[in-house]
Amino acid sequence: MSDRKLKLLFLSTSVGQLGSGLGGGVELTVLNIAKELYRRGHQIAVVAPAGSVLESIPVIEIDGDLQITAQTQDYAAPIIMPPNSVLGNMWEYARKVQAEWDIIVNFAYDWLPFYLTPFFNTPIAHFISMGSLSASLDRAAGQIADRFPGTIGVYTASQAATFAFASECQLLGSGIDLSLYQFCSKPDRKLAWLGRIAPEKGLEDAAAAAKIAGIPLKIMGKMQDENYWQKICAGCPDAPVEYLGFLTTTAMQEQVRECLALLMTPRWVEAFGNVAIEALACGVPVISYRRGGPAEIVRDGETGFLVEPDSVDELVGAIEKIDRIDRFACRRQAELEYSLAALGDRFERWFNSILKLS
Repeated sequence: MSDRKLKLLFLSTSVGQLGSGLGGGVELTVLNIAKELYRRGHQIAVVAPAGSVLESIPVIEIDGDLQITAQTQDYAAPIIMPPNSVLGNMWEYARKVQAEWDIIVNFAYDWLPFYLTPFFNTPIAHFISMGSLSASLDRAAGQIADRFPGTIGVYTASQAATFAFASECQLLGSGIDLSLYQFCSKPDRKLAWLGRIAPEKGLEDAAAAAKIAGIPLKIMGKMQDENYWQKICAGCPDAPVEYLGFLTTTAMQEQVRECLALLMTPRWVEAFGNVAIEALACGVPVISYRRGGPAEIVRDGETGFLVEPDSVDELVGAIEKIDRIDRFACRRQAELEYSLAALGDRFERWFNSILKLS
């Protein structure tokens, strides 16, 4: 690692305030990378929509209308910018202050930052938090991958494979502050499900599996689509499910650590799955569809089970044999592979490589 201390300006997701849960896993990623690099002595500031909260890190709050999330639009949909775009306002701020920073780090999965990159003098690192969802965005990102090699980072190989420029993506993974997650060796008879309440997360399959297994399911996450939630409740009215809301990390891990397993039921290619490593840090095995990022995290048969995508029967089968998993092995995997120290090393290497090319 280089001893050089960097000045890093982070531009957050623009679909919601940090701390709201609207940004999904990228909110936790922004927080953890910022905390670790700040701890190492780098200068960090985060530009984010007004109302954002980020523990111990300076936030520059920008007013404006939130962006529409990419996953709610068709692949061929045109680019849409609200009248007073918070994303546009965030990047106008970055343009004015760019000379004060060594690198600008973009966490917004949106067309605009890619389009603007050639017009900036300060190098821009793009961390993409989702797989391919938009033809226009893919094209813009591909042009940057070609013109500015090494400046696009992703979580996993599965995520990268959804893009035509997969070979140009830097695989950076994720990490968490393990001190915030308490290990539990003796769980209660209940299951957990974490994530945004939205169709691409496949919550209805987890509810159906919990009903068949006869085990209560504790649901935690941002209520993004109320109609979708009501449809689940109507379709499986006697499922033993309880929605606990969007919880702080402390409150969430208090619930999750006492569960037999975490269920992950994504309908799409999940870029990573921070909730998986949060569960493992508590010693909780993960049962996930063999799809996307979770398939690269879970060690099948060792720290959980990977099952056929969209198969409720296989979810139930994995639940029935969850006692075979050593919960200590789950915690060990989190400690070895997903610490903040390992995350900080990967991002430092990435930033230094970008500066060498600029």
